Amino acid sequence: MRVVSLLPSATEIVYALGLEAQLVGVTFECDEPPSARVDKTVVVGGRDTSDLTPGEIDAYVRAQFAAGADLYTLHAGALAALAPDLILTQDLCRVCALPSGHVEDALDHLGCRADVLSLDPHTLQDVLATILTVGERAGVPSRAAALVAALRARLGAVAARVAGRPRPRVAVVEWVDPPFTAGHWVPDLVTAAGGEPVAARPGLRSVQVGWPDVTAAEPDIVVVSPCGYHLDGAAEQAALVAPRFPDAQVWAIDADGIVVRPGPRLVDGVEALAAILHPGAAAPALPGAVRRVA
Repeated sequence: MRVVSLLPSATEIVYALGLEAQLVGVTFECDEPPSARVDKTVVVGGRDTSDLTPGEIDAYVRAQFAAGADLYTLHAGALAALAPDLILTQDLCRVCALPSGHVEDALDHLGCRADVLSLDPHTLQDVLATILTVGERAGVPSRAAALVAALRARLGAVAARVAGRPRPRVAVVEWVDPPFTAGHWVPDLVTAAGGEPVAARPGLRSVQVGWPDVTAAEPDIVVVSPCGYHLDGAAEQAALVAPRFPDAQVWAIDADGIVVRPGPRLVDGVEALAAILHPGAAAPALPGAVRRVA
């Protein structure tokens, strides 16, 4: 089977299932493992926003949408040349990846026949279910079941470590300029780590709010987890946010690695959050996962 992944989290799932030899196409953002976008054909491109501030990125995204333009470019000819059997895409977020409808339209135009699977999880349990679905559609259901069982065992271990302990109030900020609340599966990560998510929308889309909305929730801990950023970038933004929360701990987390991408590494995110919320009870976070901001 020849597989194309049109979103980074799906690429991570494919590798976790041991299907890297079947993976033939990825996006320019598929950086885990780093070899993915080197070894495979890149079939989706987009603007490099690394030189922009969060506010500038927000303005660019809004301008693109207002103009009816896409954030990503599908290299349809390259996709068709790969002759994929299975294409993994999504409809959850226009900011994160191409919608599945765009892919299907391109395939129809090119006369390319492929099974298009849209992965649209809203909760942590949904994310685990998508791993099983990918395994089934890719012909390796037993591998997927074993992977999910191992992930659930790790979640169970965290739950046992934090059981009976006070649950701090935790606000996860998914964007800082303007501020966005934590949505979809992110509040579930806080709950699984032994915290109480506040200023959050469990299972629902993250939305723009004002800083007073976040401070009014009276969080004990604020975790800055900006989509598209790893730990160093998150820490820079957390330093700007910290003065707004003089009575709370402010932490940065490797957002792109372990929080915002709905793949197997979300369990790493739960373990990292547990280390923040319950130091001494939970296992220490992996190096490069979290950082407290003074």
